[in-house]
Amino acid sequence: MKPVAHAAAATSVPSTTRWDSGVARSTHRAADFATLAKPRLNSLVLATTAAGLYLASPDGVAIPILLHTLLGTALVAGGAAALNQVWERDTDALMQRTRTWPIASGRLRASDGFWFGMGLSTTGLVELAMGVNLLSAVVAALTLGGYVLVYTPLKRRTSLAMLVGAIPGALPPVIGWVAASGTFTLPALVLFGIVFFWQMPHFLAIAWLHRDDYRAAGIPLLPVVEPDGRRTGRQALLYGATLWPVSLMPTLVGLAGGFYIVVATVLGLTLIALSARFARDRSIPAARRLFLFSITYLPLLWGALVADRLWL
Repeated sequence: MKPVAHAAAATSVPSTTRWDSGVARSTHRAADFATLAKPRLNSLVLATTAAGLYLASPDGVAIPILLHTLLGTALVAGGAAALNQVWERDTDALMQRTRTWPIASGRLRASDGFWFGMGLSTTGLVELAMGVNLLSAVVAALTLGGYVLVYTPLKRRTSLAMLVGAIPGALPPVIGWVAASGTFTLPALVLFGIVFFWQMPHFLAIAWLHRDDYRAAGIPLLPVVEPDGRRTGRQALLYGATLWPVSLMPTLVGLAGGFYIVVATVLGLTLIALSARFARDRSIPAARRLFLFSITYLPLLWGALVADRLWL
């Protein structure tokens, strides 16, 4: 009996080790759920929402409205990101840049992601409806439905899905506007137009950089459908060129003045130049430069617009 007892003692795991392992697993699981919500990506969503808030209320936004709006929008955006990863788990598992994501890799179950996304989204909509106003919740619900129920399934069917996806992607500043003003007016449409047209060169650059991934997953984005990239480059240039005059429209609706015009023109011409270089070269470095500048373009433009609005 003694040798058996000795062997059992030798193979037993100390309770502290088991506790540490459990804590580590819980920590990793919590990190995976946080990853589902894509907080870094959605920080730009919150920035555009905040811009809409301050543009609609240049005299200042009440702290409760600001907090409820940003919290509700963050929850809806996080829920949409999680639900998108649930629906796209099969294609995500086929792409190099997404195969390590929590659901695609199998670290989290699809059902866990679904209920997590539904919980975040529902809580966010209630937060907006109760803490801000019903119209902001309606716009957020349209954003959620357009992204998850329309864009996500359409993405596997046609390259035009990018245009469809740009609609919910352009609604966050509208959420901010209606949260502060309680109404949907022409300036809100102008803000929508700026983000809509900005998304196109931004996402076309991404699609070109990761075209092999999208091809492996069977997602028919434009660089996959037409591998030579001519239409991809031309469309990036077309939308980039359209964005510049659209970005000047805030001056026509009383949102900005001369300082903003100068900043918007410099940013717009730079984006056009980078889009033209990408259209001509269709190279990885040209696409990466366009992508990187597009990331900085929108925060700089919003910053100039808010600053000019507050100074008017």
